[in-house]
Amino acid sequence: MLKTRVITALLLLALLVPILYFGSIQIFSLVATLFFGAAMWESQRLFKKPAPLVIALIWSALFFYLSFNGFLLSSPTTPLLFAMCVLFWLLRLIPSLAFGLPVLHSISSSTLNGIYGLSIFGCFVAMCVLFAHSPLFFLSVMAVVWVADVVAYFSGKAFGKRKLAPSISPGKSWEGAIGGWLGVLLIAGLAVYLGAAADIFPTKIFMKLGAFGFLLVFTALAIASVVGDLFESSLKRRADMKDSSALLPGHGGVLDRIDALIPVLPMAALLDLWLR
Repeated sequence: MLKTRVITALLLLALLVPILYFGSIQIFSLVATLFFGAAMWESQRLFKKPAPLVIALIWSALFFYLSFNGFLLSSPTTPLLFAMCVLFWLLRLIPSLAFGLPVLHSISSSTLNGIYGLSIFGCFVAMCVLFAHSPLFFLSVMAVVWVADVVAYFSGKAFGKRKLAPSISPGKSWEGAIGGWLGVLLIAGLAVYLGAAADIFPTKIFMKLGAFGFLLVFTALAIASVVGDLFESSLKRRADMKDSSALLPGHGGVLDRIDALIPVLPMAALLDLWLR
C-alpha cells in the first residue's frame, strides 16, 4: 500500500511541476476541470444521488467554460462566491459536525448536497484565482494544508491520546490537530523570515495584517483544514464508504485528497482579493 501511495504521489507531482513551471492558466484550467469533475462525481456518490456522472459532467462543463476564458478571474461575482463559501461552512457545514447529517434521500440532504457542491466549485475557482496571481503564490497557499495534514498525522501518531471526533474519524486526535496548527505557524513564519521580499501568501498576510493578523489567519486556515477533512469523513461514514472512490491508488479518491482544501482555498482567495 505504501509503495502504491508513493508512486501515485510522484505521478501527481510530475503532473503538477510542469504546470507550475509554464504558468499557463489555460492548461491549469483544463487539468483542474478533470480533477473537479472527479470530485463532483465522488460527492454525488457520497450523497447517493442518481446519475452522478451526468451531474459531474454538467458541473465540469460549466467550470471549464468559466475558467478557461478567464471569466472567473475578472468577474465581480467571484469574491461574492468565495464569501458565500465561507458562510456555507460557518452556518451549515460546520454545525452538521456537531448535530449530525440529515438522513439520505431527504430534502435536507439534497440541500446539503447543493451547498457542498457549490463549496467544491468555489474551491476550484479559488485555485484558478490563486494560480493566476502566480504559481508560487498558489503553491504557498496549498502548502498550508499540506503541512497541517502531514504534521497532524505524525503528531497524532506520536502523541495522540485524546480523540478529536471519535464518532466521525477515530484516528484523529487533539494532539494531532494542535501539532498541525503549530506546524503551519512555524512553516508560515519561516517563509516570512526567509522570503520577506517574495510574493507568497504568508508574506502578504504578515505585511498587510501584522503579526496578530498573521496569527489569526493561519489559525483559522489550520482549523478550516481539519473541518474540511472531518466533514468529508462524516459523509463517507453516512454512506458506508471507506474512500470517496478508487481513482487515486493508495490515496482513495480525489475528494479524499482535497477535502481539507475545500474550506481553506476560498478563504485564502478572498483574503488575497481583499488585500490587493
